[in-house]
Amino acid sequence: MPTAILPDRSLIAVTGADAEHLMQNVITCDLDSLPQGVARAGALLTPQGKILFDFLIARDPGGGFTIDMRGDQVEAFTKRMTLYKLRSDMALSPPLETPVTISFGDDVETPQGALHDERFADIIVRRFPVKTGSVKADEKALAQWNGLRIEHGIVEGGTDYEWNDVFPHDVSLDQNKGVDFKKGCYVGQEVVSRMQHRGTARRRVMIARADKNFPPGGTEVTADGKSAAMLGTVIGNHALMIGRLDRVHEAIRSGTPLLAGDVTVHVVTLPPNVSYTWPENEQKENG
Repeated sequence: MPTAILPDRSLIAVTGADAEHLMQNVITCDLDSLPQGVARAGALLTPQGKILFDFLIARDPGGGFTIDMRGDQVEAFTKRMTLYKLRSDMALSPPLETPVTISFGDDVETPQGALHDERFADIIVRRFPVKTGSVKADEKALAQWNGLRIEHGIVEGGTDYEWNDVFPHDVSLDQNKGVDFKKGCYVGQEVVSRMQHRGTARRRVMIARADKNFPPGGTEVTADGKSAAMLGTVIGNHALMIGRLDRVHEAIRSGTPLLAGDVTVHVVTLPPNVSYTWPENEQKENG
């Protein structure tokens, strides 16, 4: 059972009598349906529907919530939430002194306080806080974790995409309960709902493979000199990729090389358990 510390993640506590009501009306995911023991994807958007912060959120047994997010975004997130708080009874704690640890594999156990990472539909991934020093950093396990994210198409802000650059559909929040289309208003809801009902999402998460190692994440993927996608997390010759389904599909169909720097992308697949398909398949289904 691989166990890895995620050094770039921090935990913050959200407390107060108005915490759930306020969060429900601000962030993208539905808290009313969030059960105990589950870490659900969510985001805080701009009014234009772009992702400012992404995170995982879970209920605390004693009330309130714990948010698991990139440590370098905690201060900005807290300031942003303060704008919406006004006189509401809600408080966000400083980062807790407990690092985020994940365990995954066929023999995953359930440590006390562990949360099921809901983004993974067909395998068990547990996230849990640990006392400092009780788990040692394991670079091999961390690489395995990033490989698992690639395999399942799990992207994260600041690593696989830039803040204020993508819509929730672009990074699969519509696929993993990270955005809810029935709960009502939240910041940016009108734009996101319009994309959902009109089916106008063009950028999507893909998984790329090559015959040799990819360049670093953030490298543009081009087809005939035109931008088609961007690499995210890279492990050797496997990588996450966020881009235009139509442009990538057309390059594959026409035999136009997809290039990440000077590396040719030989295979592009869609993540498991997603509802979106290649444009040609969509046309056949709708025809």
